[in-house]
Amino acid sequence: MNFDLQELSGTFSVADVVAAMALSFILSTMIGYVYRYTHRNVSYSQSYVQTLVIVGMIVALIMLVVGSNLARAFSLVGALSVVRFRNAVKETRDVGFIFLAMAVGMAAGARFYTLAAVAAVVICAVIIVMFKFNWFALNVQRQVVKVQVPAGEDYSSDIRDVLIRYTSEFELVSTETIRGGALTEVFYTVRMKKGTEPSDLVTALQERTSGQRVTVLTGYDTTDL
Repeated sequence: MNFDLQELSGTFSVADVVAAMALSFILSTMIGYVYRYTHRNVSYSQSYVQTLVIVGMIVALIMLVVGSNLARAFSLVGALSVVRFRNAVKETRDVGFIFLAMAVGMAAGARFYTLAAVAAVVICAVIIVMFKFNWFALNVQRQVVKVQVPAGEDYSSDIRDVLIRYTSEFELVSTETIRGGALTEVFYTVRMKKGTEPSDLVTALQERTSGQRVTVLTGYDTTDL
């Protein structure tokens, strides 16, 4: 039996492989550091940043394998389509970093070295500028007001009167019964008027609700409600 093993690596040199792998690693690592530097929330994941570096290098390898061969490209698409990711991306910006790492890897694997380097540096610089100057920020911080009132009695007009006096806007979020139906708990989102302290609002509401418990939670964003 005759085995004819054909080596196809001749389509690119060892220098091409080293350059593509090294450049994709360097640029993906830079992207990872930019992601870590500009990350704001507590959901930072070291494994996610490491994945960015790995994805950049793997995509560069795939591009070296595919080259300009369409049949090979379609075969790889079919093979990769069986991969399923079950981890949800926590933030929308994380998706952007994944695409950035993939794009840099594609450019490096296609041997567009200058394009990969310049694009990565420019896009990372834009990300840092947006982070530093807090572009597109919208101050929609609100407070959540939780008021407990005796069940069976209508305190809604009294609560509204107080909210109109102490807040610039408010919205009813939910109403529920607690303590076996003995109390009704009402939730509002509010924006306090300038110069108004939460303690003033609490005192005014307790005067209208027979001294029932009132809680003001600060630091809430409307997108979380």
